[in-house]
Amino acid sequence: MRIVGAGLGRTGTLSLKLALERLTGGRCYHMVEVFANPDHLSLWRGAGDGRMPDWRALFAGYDSVVDWPAASFWSELMQTFPDAIVLLSLRDSDSWWRSAHDTILPSIRHAPDPFRQMVESIFAARFTDALEDRDACIAAYEEHNAAVRRGVPPDRLVTWSASDGWGPLCKALGLPIPAEPFPHANSTEDFLARIASMAAGRD
Repeated sequence: MRIVGAGLGRTGTLSLKLALERLTGGRCYHMVEVFANPDHLSLWRGAGDGRMPDWRALFAGYDSVVDWPAASFWSELMQTFPDAIVLLSLRDSDSWWRSAHDTILPSIRHAPDPFRQMVESIFAARFTDALEDRDACIAAYEEHNAAVRRGVPPDRLVTWSASDGWGPLCKALGLPIPAEPFPHANSTEDFLARIASMAAGRD
């Protein structure tokens, strides 16, 4: 594992996944992997309840991991993969809330039980269970970011926002900046479509 993502932002994480796969030549674990592997739901719910999975087994075959739910376990992953860079992807709190409110909350309302139970378990343990409360969620988001900054040694921590593009990632990995544009993928619509599909029993 070369990169452990600690950022909780949704918008931009699929672009980040694609960028890291381009740079490392390997696979990047993202929430879309959870959708593709329903058996992972019980592992993540167990983690939310304090029963940590075998992280190395869960991420076998992956060179990096970004997005939630893995980002809520950045401390455990940082210890499991001591040579990995910890990547804190950031966005301003207001736009983070708007994105989360448009994706996570609808997903909980309409998701089938295994997904909903996983989300609620991890949020209660690692974030907040007041998911309709804007101020509580923003406070939890900001405290998460502050905890990462406190807990990760400076020589392992890379902060990144979507406007940064390739630069910080390439510098951290010791790689040249690719000639092509940074990938852009809007995952919000796909995210909600996937939840709707799960709720309809098609997944």
